[in-house]
Amino acid sequence: MAITKKQRVAMAIIVLTGLLAGGGLLLTERHKTGEEAEQGEEAGHAHKEGDDDKKSAPAAKEAHEEREERSVKLTEDQVKKAGIAVQAAGPAKLQAAAEFTGEIRFNEDRTAHVVPRLAGVAEQVVANLGQSVRKGEVLAVIASNSLSEQRSELLTAKERRDAARVTYEREKKLWQEKISAEQDYLQAQSALREADIAVRNATQKLAAVGATGSSANLNRFELRAPFDGTVVEKHLALGEAVKEDASIFTVSDLRSVWAEFNVAPKDLATVRVGQRVSVSSTAFESKVEGTISYVGALLGEQTRTARARVTLTNPDGAWRPGLFVTVSVFGENQDVPLTVPADAVQTIENQTMAFKAVSGGFEATPIKVGRSDGHVVEILSGLKSGDQVASKNTFILKSELGKASAGHEH
Repeated sequence: MAITKKQRVAMAIIVLTGLLAGGGLLLTERHKTGEEAEQGEEAGHAHKEGDDDKKSAPAAKEAHEEREERSVKLTEDQVKKAGIAVQAAGPAKLQAAAEFTGEIRFNEDRTAHVVPRLAGVAEQVVANLGQSVRKGEVLAVIASNSLSEQRSELLTAKERRDAARVTYEREKKLWQEKISAEQDYLQAQSALREADIAVRNATQKLAAVGATGSSANLNRFELRAPFDGTVVEKHLALGEAVKEDASIFTVSDLRSVWAEFNVAPKDLATVRVGQRVSVSSTAFESKVEGTISYVGALLGEQTRTARARVTLTNPDGAWRPGLFVTVSVFGENQDVPLTVPADAVQTIENQTMAFKAVSGGFEATPIKVGRSDGHVVEILSGLKSGDQVASKNTFILKSELGKASAGHEH
């Protein structure tokens, strides 16, 4: 059936109407989708801001707790009773120091290698390794045949001297009474003098080996300590045979030790005898000051350095031979912009800190330090000029902080 012109126009209008309706619906859907996306993005931003707030809150709380853990609460009266002084961080003159690595050694002027000076066999070994001994105290007893012979020689010489004295007295009396000739008197006098010489000779032989002439056992030799000190080496056992030159004990007076260090040729101009130094060790916090007592005149063949030495007093025995130390040799004074007293610096849990004065007490503040001359310490970071820090008896604050930390852990 043929389609008329009117029918074609009607069909075109229907198709166009459908297309327009579909386009409007698509635009509506796109508009809705855009609005939903914007709403979702706004919700996402709100959620993220909430998360950030939640994250920042624990961080702030943790920081506050950390500051609380580093705080020591003390009243002004408690600070005064504890003798804690407060001083402002600021500029000061610091004596420049060159640092050298050294080692604590025995003071060889106060160290003796004890030898028996007589061959024999150990009958008693009295001293033990590490034992403190007094001058003249018996270290060991040795049975010696050569000592027995020397003592026998002395006893024989004394007997001959006694006999010669009797003969001399008799001949002297007879000569004075004109009974005997003067020649007999002079011969008796000469024999007495020879006997005296023989006694002195035998006595000095015994003294040279450190033995006495009187003993119940002629072969008993008592080996004695040469001075007050500590037995640091022992090479003798009961029943052991020893030679006359064997070093069987080493006794050292540890109340005085040497801190020895090597000095390169470039530093020899600044390291001189009599120069002030500070000796410290990483093994403990103690420091000691002294002066250089010796600088070697020759360079070592292997190290190509000169040996320098500091003599240290060691009444408590803290500076043990073999301990590695740092020797700071002080030079000229220098101006430093920010310093604190050396006593203000403490090491807490392997971190360098100073106790800054705050309201109600002190707060342990991490710091970075630079040079030090034993009296003042250069501050590189952690404090600013004018900050009030504890400068005396800071070990009390460190102790109190340790107690507080232990209480929190418990």
